[in-house]
Amino acid sequence: MNHLSEEQLVLFYYGEPAEAGGIEEHLVGCESCRADFRALQLVLNTVDSAPVPERSSEYGQAVWQRIETRLGARSRRRAFHWWIWAPATAALVLSAFLAGRLSHRSEQAAVATNQQNNQQVRERILLVAVGDHLERSQMVLAELSNAPEQKGKLDISDERQMAAELLDDNRLYRQTARATGDAGVASVLDDLERVLLEVAHGPSELSGQELGDLRHEIESRGLLFKVRVLGSQVREEESRPVAPEDRNKKKL
Repeated sequence: MNHLSEEQLVLFYYGEPAEAGGIEEHLVGCESCRADFRALQLVLNTVDSAPVPERSSEYGQAVWQRIETRLGARSRRRAFHWWIWAPATAALVLSAFLAGRLSHRSEQAAVATNQQNNQQVRERILLVAVGDHLERSQMVLAELSNAPEQKGKLDISDERQMAAELLDDNRLYRQTARATGDAGVASVLDDLERVLLEVAHGPSELSGQELGDLRHEIESRGLLFKVRVLGSQVREEESRPVAPEDRNKKKL
């Protein structure tokens, strides 16, 4: 499989490439490129949100000084009968103004439609990514909850590694849910993050007592059930066509 280049991902972020549909389809099916796109989104969102420095109060005066000499030179040129051309000039100016207004409105409508479509694409990609994340998290929780009782210590190296891989994505999705006002999703991801953090930073082998404590934490929060329900909701939302009236309501 040929992966997407960084240039393609950047252009897709800004809604530029004509082959946006092909890129969206590739991102849905390629976990590696989705991870690259999520990392790129973090960087570009930070850059786009950076404040633009304000110009000083002397900026206008400085610009005027640079063009003042040119205006002075023009004013000294020989006068001509401007009133002869005034009606034609006014008509041209009015025509240009009206054409500009119409063109500007058309461009604004096209840009608004394009931005709306791009936003839907990004939301759909985010839903796919969150669905994958919840499925993998559910696997970790299920393995720990259903691990067989045994004497000695239980090796959870695989679950520990997977929990470490899930942490960064979980933090990103939790922050996104809070930013969009989706408190229910943010709460589930917050509980999930606590368990993932404990597993990722804990030992690779657990005693019977340690495993029991971890199971108790998962069960007391109802975490496995919550993650399973949330995952089903995300998958259902992912497969549902986006109605025009729902575009501004959609969350994780």
